[in-house]
Amino acid sequence: MNLQHLQLLPVISWLSRYEKSYLKWDLIAGTTLAFLVIPTSMAYATLAGLPPETGIYSSLFAGLLYFLFGTSRHLAIGPTSAMSILIATSIGAMAGGDPAKAVILASATALTMAGIFLLAYIIRLSSLTNFISDTILLGFKAGTALVIASTQLSKFFGIKDGGEGFTGKILHLFTHLDETNYVVLVFGITALLILLSGNKYLKGKPVALIVVILAILMVSFTGLGNKGIDVIGEIPRGLPALTWPISTGQEMSDILFLALACFFLSYIETVSSARTIAREKGYEVDSRQELLALGAANLGSAIGGGYAVAGGLSQTTINVKSGARSLVAMIITSIVLGFSLYFMTGLLQNLPQVILAVIVVDAVIGLINVREMKHLYKVSRSEFWITMLTILAVIYVGVLKGIIIAALFSILILLKRSATPYMAVLGKIPGTSLFSDMFRHPDNEPVEGVLILRPESSILYFNINHIRDKIFEQVNHFPGSLKLLILDLSSANYVDISGARFLVQMEEDLEKKGIVFRIVDALGRVRDILRAEGMEKEIGHISRRNTINELLEEFLQKYEGSGVS
Repeated sequence: MNLQHLQLLPVISWLSRYEKSYLKWDLIAGTTLAFLVIPTSMAYATLAGLPPETGIYSSLFAGLLYFLFGTSRHLAIGPTSAMSILIATSIGAMAGGDPAKAVILASATALTMAGIFLLAYIIRLSSLTNFISDTILLGFKAGTALVIASTQLSKFFGIKDGGEGFTGKILHLFTHLDETNYVVLVFGITALLILLSGNKYLKGKPVALIVVILAILMVSFTGLGNKGIDVIGEIPRGLPALTWPISTGQEMSDILFLALACFFLSYIETVSSARTIAREKGYEVDSRQELLALGAANLGSAIGGGYAVAGGLSQTTINVKSGARSLVAMIITSIVLGFSLYFMTGLLQNLPQVILAVIVVDAVIGLINVREMKHLYKVSRSEFWITMLTILAVIYVGVLKGIIIAALFSILILLKRSATPYMAVLGKIPGTSLFSDMFRHPDNEPVEGVLILRPESSILYFNINHIRDKIFEQVNHFPGSLKLLILDLSSANYVDISGARFLVQMEEDLEKKGIVFRIVDALGRVRDILRAEGMEKEIGHISRRNTINELLEEFLQKYEGSGVS
């Protein structure tokens, strides 16, 4: 097998090093994960507006293909809450209330996603995640959690769903509280409390499955089934027929936009989850290869009658805590899911709808990280407000548009900071030959007749006016007679043509005022641009070896007796 095949199929490389001792743990983890996936994937499918079994189909086939192409050892692939809500907001209207058509459209979306992932892999779009910061993800998760919770509240109260969007669903709930089915409400709250307690005291155990079994038994063998508790009904037995879902005309146009949104969200969610676990376990994830792996996973889901999939952090965490050693655990999970579809579907038909809502709400509670938001508020108010903006945008504009708005807002803030960089005034650290910011260290010593400045950014066409103003502000307010201005460019990673010409002009303007202008600590590519623009003709050789102390000594020798010290 050549190197190219090893790169395309990482399984060939790691499976040859697989140790027999791993199999025990992968069996335990894979089985445990399957028992978690059965109820949660069904819950996510109903959240997406699809038949419950669609979620199981998605997890079964997606996991099999991710096994071949994935680079994470622990990632669990399947439907996620965020992906499900994105599907729900689009597919429902497109299907016109037809469940069968909704499944076809959802599968066609996953198939289109597979093509987009393949294209992204070919053109190397793995840097896409760099535009989504942890701050945005924090807000995205919280906003998505609130949107998802709003779609499940009516099920808790036994009220018919209604209302559009987050606000509409909340208002619908409050205006129909008189229709509450208190049996459903008590049943749901009790199940949620059991699930939350189990998650706290029985970590790594399939608590959701226990809740599902208890709920089915209670509905099947008590009179609760006659108290208005809706159940999911019959689930088709056996594996689905493999199909090639294709839509045409206007539907294809709508699906393409939805697929782009799902692609974007799936990749961010997956790579974030994979990197989080990989960091803990001490290995690396190939973000470009994950494009190919996710494309394969969504292809498997599509032809198997499922819908868009991603790597979910909650499922992955359970996989890790259960002792998974490799992606063999995903194969075990798929086998157990397939077995369940043949022999357990009859047992699931009495599963109450409110239990699926309980599982969804439990899953999204962990998405709201209040502690991290408090930390952001203390450390960086601007990033805190980006998080708040993301939450509001996701709630009121939509998941994808919300992320894009927050990302654009973050970029605008970065551009603003780059356009108005801080200008540090440097002074000598007492007892040393080093220099640092006098604003942060007031005990630093100024050098008589010398002004030392350090712009805290690259010098670019859109910030040269601000930098010029800051320089001349210091020049005009300099106490005494200014003889030498030193510009420290150690923080300037880049100087464009406009920036270089600005510095040449700056030298000419300062010369007219009788002030010598010098540059220190310019990086290699910055020196190249300055030389190309003729800066060395004006101020002499620009060397990486020049230091502030050397320039001061040279200046003192040249202007001995001028009073500079």
